[in-house]
Amino acid sequence: MSPAISIQNVSKVYAENFIALKDINLDIHKGEIFALLGPNGAGKTTLIGCICGTIKTTSGVIEINGQDNVINYKSTRSIVGLVPQEISTEAFETVWATLKFSRGLFGKRRDDQYLQQVLKSLSLWDKKDSQIRFLSGGMKRRLLIAKALSHEPEILFLDEPTAGVDVELRQSMWELVKDLKKRGTTIILTTHYIEEAELMADRVGVINDGKLILVDNKNTLMKTLGQKTIEIEIDQSLDRLPQDLNNLGVLYDADKKALQYNYNLNVNPNALKEFLLILQVSHIKIKDIKSMESSLEDIFVNIIKAK
Repeated sequence: MSPAISIQNVSKVYAENFIALKDINLDIHKGEIFALLGPNGAGKTTLIGCICGTIKTTSGVIEINGQDNVINYKSTRSIVGLVPQEISTEAFETVWATLKFSRGLFGKRRDDQYLQQVLKSLSLWDKKDSQIRFLSGGMKRRLLIAKALSHEPEILFLDEPTAGVDVELRQSMWELVKDLKKRGTTIILTTHYIEEAELMADRVGVINDGKLILVDNKNTLMKTLGQKTIEIEIDQSLDRLPQDLNNLGVLYDADKKALQYNYNLNVNPNALKEFLLILQVSHIKIKDIKSMESSLEDIFVNIIKAK
């Protein structure tokens, strides 16, 4: 099956030789949720703009459903929905009117039932006759999503969709995203709430300084690069840490009388056994044990630091 989006050797250079994207290569599969992560200024929004055709690439080719998005701009743009970062709406227009207008822009037949369904799914139906200037910031952001969905796109871009949105609304938005995925919609999202990517994404890409530095299945990424941490509270105080524990990189907190050990079973399958054996040989008695695992955010921070 051909990818929903194929990005081949794409670069973008702005005035004064500012390189925003450097030779990006990426395929996004049909029906997947792909999370594009990176710090501010990394190139996420520029890449989305290039795919959607709102930003012209300097070099390279982008294909959407096998069609060049420059040569076939009209047909490729018609299957893409974009929820931008910035809230820019027609202040004196009503919610219903702007939604119908957005659908009409893509040449879609009138379908009030579908638009009603979109508004209800975003808890906006009771605001359909309200002018946009009277909506709260969260409602305006929901309206941006409604507009992006108005023409029933096969591919949906969510660029920081929950920025400035309260927790309850954020959760309802992700329920909508799950529903769209079930219908076969391909979803590409950027977010500063990395726990959202951990919860929702099938694959993760990390971009920094305009370069795509990593793309992997989320579960594989967390298994391969994730660490586990075991914290052991001990019965006695230690004058010094045994050398074998030092060699493992174990940390000792004298105030808490606790040992902390970070390990990855994919790197060393026997790491935990070795640690516990050293404790036994050193006659260190265990009082309590706590275990923790790396989050996607921990992995993301470590990747960015390493680059």
